[in-house]
Amino acid sequence: MSQHTAITTWHRGDATFTDNRYSRVHRWQFDGGLEVSASASPHIVRPPLSDPSAVDPEEAFVASLSSCHLLWFLSIAAAAGWVVDSYTDEAVGVLAKDEAGRDAITVVTLRPRVVYRDRLPTPEQHQQLHEQAHHHCFLANSVRTEIRCEPVAVLHSPVPS
Repeated sequence: MSQHTAITTWHRGDATFTDNRYSRVHRWQFDGGLEVSASASPHIVRPPLSDPSAVDPEEAFVASLSSCHLLWFLSIAAAAGWVVDSYTDEAVGVLAKDEAGRDAITVVTLRPRVVYRDRLPTPEQHQQLHEQAHHHCFLANSVRTEIRCEPVAVLHSPVPS
């Protein structure tokens, strides 16, 4: 078992607060010392009460699932002898009503594009690597959101000189 901490800090400043016109901008501080500006999504709370340049909780949720999948995928691919040159995932989360009529991230679609060195796995092997990564991902195992994975495999082709 391990523990993972994050400190979330918000200050009202001089806003009245009870009129619901206060800033939603806050800070996340992680156990390694990194600080990140966070805010309500500008899709939910309009600027200037939110900050579109800050990370919102919905984006962080999607990024966390994507990152967990990436880390497991790399570990499994390395153990299986595949050399991965790069991995880029343009993950998308959908905020919608769940079966109880509550707002929720109902689907997260991972779209990892994996560039391999030397040899390319078969589509079945590539899919299996992603299925194993999904199976092992702590975060995917912790949520009820449907998580889809639509991987693409690419063989690295050096530019001829």
